[in-house]
Amino acid sequence: MDKFVIEGGYKLRGEVRVSGAKNAALPLFAASILIPEPVVFRNVPDVADVFTMAELLSDLGARVERVEKGTWRIDTSSISNTTAPYEVVKRMRASIYVLGPLLARFGRAEVSLPGGCAFGPRPVDFHIRGLKAMGADIRVEHGYIVARAERLGTASIAFDKKSVGATAHLMMAATISDGEVIIENAALEPEVVTLAEFLKLSGAEITGEGTDEVIVRGVDALRSPGEFEVIPDRIEAGTYAVASFMTGGEVTLKNVCVEHLRSVLEKLREAGASFEADSRNRELRMFPGGRIAPVDIFTAPFPGFPTDMQAQFMAMLTVADGTSVIREGIYPDRFKHAFELTRLGADIKVDDGFAVVKGVEKLTGAPVMASDLRASAALVLAGLIAEGTTVVDRIYHLDRGYEDFEKKLSSLGAHIRRIK
Repeated sequence: MDKFVIEGGYKLRGEVRVSGAKNAALPLFAASILIPEPVVFRNVPDVADVFTMAELLSDLGARVERVEKGTWRIDTSSISNTTAPYEVVKRMRASIYVLGPLLARFGRAEVSLPGGCAFGPRPVDFHIRGLKAMGADIRVEHGYIVARAERLGTASIAFDKKSVGATAHLMMAATISDGEVIIENAALEPEVVTLAEFLKLSGAEITGEGTDEVIVRGVDALRSPGEFEVIPDRIEAGTYAVASFMTGGEVTLKNVCVEHLRSVLEKLREAGASFEADSRNRELRMFPGGRIAPVDIFTAPFPGFPTDMQAQFMAMLTVADGTSVIREGIYPDRFKHAFELTRLGADIKVDDGFAVVKGVEKLTGAPVMASDLRASAALVLAGLIAEGTTVVDRIYHLDRGYEDFEKKLSSLGAHIRRIK
């Protein structure tokens, strides 16, 4: 397994371009199954999860080509297989996205139960219940979700709680159907909205994206929109913004959708960060700040504070001038990084669904181990300010969602290197 070796104590300075959003690219790739014509996606991040989804589509029989860095051409007209194998699906939870599109287009699908980051239970119940409501016959056999439907139809689906994955998945499945599907308590995330925009450009009839109620009126078939650009990654942007502030640096972020970062920027400002957001030019300029002030955080569905930024903020707050409380409203068990941060000298107490972070004067380098994607980023950020050397193990988690992370940090002046 690769590791990062980080020498702390260097301020970040310079410019960095934010990559396309992994969490937008994955459902877009899956949605191409609905379109039996070539589609070109641009601003796609070079991350492991994207390559896994491309491999999965290839296994189904699609012609998938990485034209150049950031640009992929996908042609699903040649799909002949409707089984997504365990060997690929186990590596990524987003593999579930292919179930609905396969079912809608071919009337059948067999998808292994998915794997992915290990923090708390994230069941696929919402996905299965939604497809059943649309008329699908679904069974779980030998670790596979086996689905059949001559044609999906009218349904009203109400989620007990908001789910980005289930909203995106069922919205895709409903585009080719014989009725109207209403999704209530739908997720509002930008990644859901951009998926709806892509589907509508392809001929789908969707209204209400970005609100609590999404309505999809089924059509007979979709057509290729030609090209489509993936939105910037708001979590990557937030990660670099936090890194700049906590190191006392001065970093300009390019290719940023400021509107998607409002809750993160509000908390950064509350913590004492100084920045200038330029929506027109899609830039965020971070200026050197003073002492980090403690802040309380409650993670919530968009437009609330994102759970995917919780770990990075915890790393920052370990050296705040006071005590912060972080409540995890999405995944109550998502605090494994807290125990690794204490190895660096952090003072963190974790209880049921929340963590109390008492700021310390400094962190000191130590070997630590990542448990999931965002935990990896948090440990790297902590290493940037820790005195001495920090070694972060299991960075394959990080490679799933951050493009050229160590290269971008190095270009900003960080002393970080990858070792085998």
